[in-house]
Amino acid sequence: MLLSATPPPGPRPAQAVRLREEAARHRGLTPPRTHPLASITWLGPAASNPALAHRVGGDLAHLAESRRWIEATVRLPHWGKAHMPDHDLDAGWLLHHLSLAYRWIGDDLPDGVRSLLRYKLLLQGRRMYEYAVASEGGWWSSSYWQNHNWICYAGLATAGYVLGKEEWTERAKENLGTVLDLMPEDGSHAEGVVYWRYGVPFLAIHLDLLQEAEGIDWWGRGGFLSRTFDYRLHQMAPGFAFNVDHGDCHDRRSGHSAGLYYRLAAQYGIPEAQWMGDLASGELLWQEAAESGVRPGILPEAYLEYLWYDPSVTAARPTATRAFFPDLGLLAARTGWDDDATLVSFKASPGGGHKAWETSAKHRAERGWDTLEQGHHHPDSGSFVLVSQGAFLAVDEGYSNRKRAAHHNLLLVDGQGYADEDRYHVYRDLPYERQARQRDVLVTPGCGWAHATAEIAAMYDPGLGVRRLDRTLVFTPSGRLVLLDLAEADTEREWTFLLQTDRPTEPRPDGSRLIRSGTASALVRQFAPHHAPVVTEVTEVEANPTSSTPELRLTRTLHTLRATTARSSHGLFLTTITPGPEPVAAERIGCAEGEGVAFGGETVLLSPAARRIRTAGVDADAAAVLLGGDNHAPYVVAATRLELDGRMLLDVPEPYTGKVG
Repeated sequence: MLLSATPPPGPRPAQAVRLREEAARHRGLTPPRTHPLASITWLGPAASNPALAHRVGGDLAHLAESRRWIEATVRLPHWGKAHMPDHDLDAGWLLHHLSLAYRWIGDDLPDGVRSLLRYKLLLQGRRMYEYAVASEGGWWSSSYWQNHNWICYAGLATAGYVLGKEEWTERAKENLGTVLDLMPEDGSHAEGVVYWRYGVPFLAIHLDLLQEAEGIDWWGRGGFLSRTFDYRLHQMAPGFAFNVDHGDCHDRRSGHSAGLYYRLAAQYGIPEAQWMGDLASGELLWQEAAESGVRPGILPEAYLEYLWYDPSVTAARPTATRAFFPDLGLLAARTGWDDDATLVSFKASPGGGHKAWETSAKHRAERGWDTLEQGHHHPDSGSFVLVSQGAFLAVDEGYSNRKRAAHHNLLLVDGQGYADEDRYHVYRDLPYERQARQRDVLVTPGCGWAHATAEIAAMYDPGLGVRRLDRTLVFTPSGRLVLLDLAEADTEREWTFLLQTDRPTEPRPDGSRLIRSGTASALVRQFAPHHAPVVTEVTEVEANPTSSTPELRLTRTLHTLRATTARSSHGLFLTTITPGPEPVAAERIGCAEGEGVAFGGETVLLSPAARRIRTAGVDADAAAVLLGGDNHAPYVVAATRLELDGRMLLDVPEPYTGKVG
């Protein structure tokens, strides 16, 4: 598709309009005569989109526009200035886009321009190739789970196929095969949504090039690409416009790639991806373009939307409300997709996810290579994001350079977060054993409940002697949240519960706190510990999201609620968060063993460690018993026995998770 500029058959009027508009968007700008200090990635699509528009429609104005940007770009002595000139993202982007422009309109350019463009592509491609060879085992050349790797190799591959440089395409192909084999089969991405939309399109670009140039179909290799739309889908806030911002996220708008949605829809027959492509390139397009902090952004993807849109794919609005991605330990649950629905996203895994952590450890041991570049990963295992009524209520920090657990909805031990944090590469050089994980996950299709327990004790300084720090999160069918945090240490410690919000929480006479965000609200009630001091404070987070633009600064102000226990070797927090303007009051249930909360018709009983629950009507050996909701049958987690109101409903030798009866 890309090399031949040949889209799937059928009409594409909306995509044609997008292409023509994008081809003309920069006509009022003067191309730079010298290299600006900021990134120049945008110069590539400024040339390629009008090149494709001319190729498709024959309009000489588009040809002249593409030539204008080509001439300016090829006369820059280096591609990239502030960071790694010729060897990183600027060069990767420009190699890709200008190579396509050369392929599409090279014969229509004057001889001198065509020759200069070819010379520049050969020069920059050689620089990129030689750097990749020389830095193998170090930076992006072997950072298989990282967007720099995918973008730079896709740029090198595009130039190699267009110019006939087999040495380049073979190296890029070998890397691509490794990446596809090593990416998680569940489609998740540890860098977060923003870098998913920035980097994953280049994996699809490379696969497209490989299939067209060499007849090699690797779209099914490894499983990541076939499932990654689900990951992106379930990290959308209700209403589809905003994204959950786990990982490095410049903002809550920088999440959509209509071109990639269309390609995944066409390749794997995903109706929801086709629907999202239409939404992202239509109703959501200009707000994303205006509010996104990522450049070049969504508008320059017009060439991908045109070439990757397949009109034969049926579009369908998403309906699934539960998902779990085991590699990243990411649970997502929502009450629906409408703007006012409620969503929780809860994660816990080793740095980069299980597969990356395991494989990169082998690379270090066997080759001495550092392949897991972790700059965009956060110390956030056990943290969650809550969205409801069209607003973010429990929030994440977004983007930071000095990453700390204290910026997330997490727990501190004697005021300390994760060991070796407060730096950019927060997981670099950590011991292999320092891993978080999820267990006891319930996300059964058709079940209104969601449940998981994050084990995060290993992430804290061994000197603190933390034996257990488990967070259990339950999402009820009506969108209420229950959190149970269990902590144990060798000696007495202070345990601190953190909740991050966009505005300060408001105290209420009964001891609860109110979260407000615009017209949205949620009630926070902490049933345990009793009489724990609660304070609120401002937390400022600052970051430079790109080394290619040193003067760029992002800042976010968090309002942090802190509840701290008295010193004890054991800690327990039992917390409910109930969204809505008139939330149903939560009540603590008296339990002989375990912990329980009831919200009218929904009851949550938990015992994630001892797995013994004893109340007036429930006698169970289980991590959780969940009662009520639309489906009145009980659900259990890791249960071997359940007796309800004197009736034995479950008695099995192996732990069972799911519906009972």
